[in-house]
Amino acid sequence: MTETKESVCGQVPNVLASFVDTFVDYSVSGLFLPPLTASPNSPSSTSSLQTHHPVPDRLIAIGDLHGDLQKSREAFTLAGLIDGNGNWIGGSTTVVQIGDVLDRGPEELKILYFLEKLKQEAAKSGGKLITMNGNHEIMNVEGDFRFVTKKGLEEFRNWADWFTIGNQMKGLCKELEKPKDPFSGIPAVFPGIKEEFVDGFRARIAALKPNGPIASRFLSPNLTVLVVGESVFVHGGLLAEHVNYGLERINEEVRDWINGLKGRFSPSYVRGRNSLVWLRKFSDEVAKNCDCSALEHTLATIPGAKRMIMGHTIQEAGINGACNNRAIRIDVGMSKGCTNGLPEVLEITKNSEVRVLTSNSLYQKKQKPYLDAHRKDGLGLLVPEQGPKQVEVRA
Repeated sequence: MTETKESVCGQVPNVLASFVDTFVDYSVSGLFLPPLTASPNSPSSTSSLQTHHPVPDRLIAIGDLHGDLQKSREAFTLAGLIDGNGNWIGGSTTVVQIGDVLDRGPEELKILYFLEKLKQEAAKSGGKLITMNGNHEIMNVEGDFRFVTKKGLEEFRNWADWFTIGNQMKGLCKELEKPKDPFSGIPAVFPGIKEEFVDGFRARIAALKPNGPIASRFLSPNLTVLVVGESVFVHGGLLAEHVNYGLERINEEVRDWINGLKGRFSPSYVRGRNSLVWLRKFSDEVAKNCDCSALEHTLATIPGAKRMIMGHTIQEAGINGACNNRAIRIDVGMSKGCTNGLPEVLEITKNSEVRVLTSNSLYQKKQKPYLDAHRKDGLGLLVPEQGPKQVEVRA
């Protein structure tokens, strides 16, 4: 018996969802994900973002990922959050990924899909995965592609091919709202861009522009500043003027901008060297160069805050602290598109114990010697000066 057009159209949403199961191993860029589940990590475009979270039993912070899916999985495995198949086993752990998923690597979309999958799985187990905006997320929504790779453009081109097919399928059905064309208004040629890159360039603009399908789906729920118990998270750094402006206000305005409600350009507090996603005042590897007085002033304006945790500036020596461990820097440049650093993650238990989980096989005695001859003079420590901090080494 031949199915009517109407009966086939009624199955389109299920057919599209089934593609997700087919591609969930990330062997391709992916097509669609199932509808977002109702969870605090997946707010609608009009709901409030949760800026303040209570102290969890276990808190994990993961630095910049920059398009390297393998290293991303290694970091989550290191913290005991996923099994060998990439499924969530972290229980009630709260995880913060501090931004910069985009640029420098070839698997940006695969990581976004991977993180979204883990968000939904974590929520079912009483856990939480919170993702944040880095400067590279802001740049890409603005159309600044200075750090995109050739393979990164190809990944977005592949995504656009599948997305277009999905829209064409939806367009056949009267029961479904006619999908918007994400390429509307995007030029077909770009001066200075080689012809071989034009399709990928157009796809990236379409996906990531304000209210673009990837931007609105994966980036708009991101936080730009976050407080979890005693820890303040931000990609670059936070100043007192930002706190005075309003942390919730910042999160919601950036969310609205990504959703296409605030014009083309991002708010000023996420642009420029003193913005939340670009600041480096607290990230210099030489601790004495950090502006500790500004840090103390900022933390004093946030009730209960003891430390600021940030990414953005690569710490070749590994995760470390400055300003009496009030500034903790967790970007270890793990992506092969950066310095190909060994994955490390930060762990904070409920009693405020802070330690580094490292994959560096040199530390077989479960100690990471922060006071060693290879460190730069004046490098900040994550430990009291009288001795090294215990860490856990996992394969």
